[in-house]
Amino acid sequence: MAEVRAEPFGRMPPGAGGAAVERFVLQSESVRVAVLSLGCTVAALEARGRDGQLSDLVLGFDTLEGYTNKHPFFGAVVGRVANRIAKGRFVVDGQEYQLFLNNGPNSLHGGARGFDKVLWSPQVLPNGVRFFRLSPDGEEGYPGDLKVWVTYTLSGAELAINYRAQTSKTTPVSLTNHAYFNLAGQGSRDIYDHEISIAADSYLPVDDTKIPTGEVATVQGTGFDLRQPVELGKHLQKFQLDGFDHNFCLQQGQARRLAARVHHPPSGRVMEVHTTQPGLQFYTGNNLDGSLKGKGGVTYPKHSAFCLETQSWPDAVNEPHFPSTLLRPGEEYNHTTWLVFGTA
Repeated sequence: MAEVRAEPFGRMPPGAGGAAVERFVLQSESVRVAVLSLGCTVAALEARGRDGQLSDLVLGFDTLEGYTNKHPFFGAVVGRVANRIAKGRFVVDGQEYQLFLNNGPNSLHGGARGFDKVLWSPQVLPNGVRFFRLSPDGEEGYPGDLKVWVTYTLSGAELAINYRAQTSKTTPVSLTNHAYFNLAGQGSRDIYDHEISIAADSYLPVDDTKIPTGEVATVQGTGFDLRQPVELGKHLQKFQLDGFDHNFCLQQGQARRLAARVHHPPSGRVMEVHTTQPGLQFYTGNNLDGSLKGKGGVTYPKHSAFCLETQSWPDAVNEPHFPSTLLRPGEEYNHTTWLVFGTA
C-alpha cells in the first residue's frame, strides 16, 4: 500500500489565472513519485539501486516557474493527441479540422496549449491520485467536449498510469506521459551505458519533419531491431544514428504486455514498461541542448535522458491502415501503462 500526501507547489502566473498548484507525493517501500496538478506532471520519481539508495530518475525543475516556462514536456501528460499530426489537419465525418501548428509544418502534443499546460482537478485516492479535466469543444481546434481522467496509482515497485476519456463528438484521442528518464539519476551526463530492449517487430519510418511515411517497416536487419538488449551508446555508433525519435509498433490487442525494458548495469536499476497501447515512441533526448537549468541546478545535454511514450501511432488520424485513434460518442477511451522498477 502506498502513502499519499498533498502539498502546495506555488501559484500559476497572474497571466495564467494565478490558481494554486498542488504536488501529490505517492510513496511505497521502494518507489517515491511526485505528481503536479499542472499537466499531471511527474516531477520526481525515485527508485532504489542495488545499493538500496533512492535516486530521482526523471528530468524536471525544483520550482513551479520551471514548468510554467517553455520546456520540452518534462514529465507531463500530453494531449488531446500525443505526437505529430501532419500539417495539423484531419477529416472526421466529412469535416476538415485545422489545428495550431507548433512543430514546423505539423501539430505536436495537442498544440499551443495542450493538456500539459493546464491545471487539472485532483482527487486523492487510497494509493494514488486521479486528475480530471473537461477539454471543451474546439480547444486547440479539436471537435467535441472531451472529459478526461488520468489516474496514478502506486503499488510496491509498480506505478500505473490509467487514461480514460469520453467525448460528445467524434475526435482523435491519444494520451501519454512524456517523462524523461535517466536510470543513473537525473542530471547524469548521458544514457549511453543503458541497455534497452523493445518488444517490437516493426517501426514507422518518418520523413524529415518526423511524420510517418505510411510504411510499417520490419526492424529485422536494421538499427531499429531492439528485440534483444543493446547498449545504447555502442548501438548508436554501430548504426551511425543521431538518436531515436520513432514509433515502435507493439503487438496488437487490448491486454497488458511488456513493451520495453531498460537496465542500467552500474546502478543495477531496471525499468520495465508494460502497456495496453499499440505504439511506443522511443526518444533519446536528441533536442536537449544543455540550455535548461534543471533540478539541483544541473543542465540537461543531448542524450542525457530517454522517453518511452506509450501511445497510438503518430498521425494515425491521417493513415487509415494505422490503428484508429478516433473516439466516438458513447465509447470510452481506456488505456493503462505500468512502470515497474527493480534491480538486476
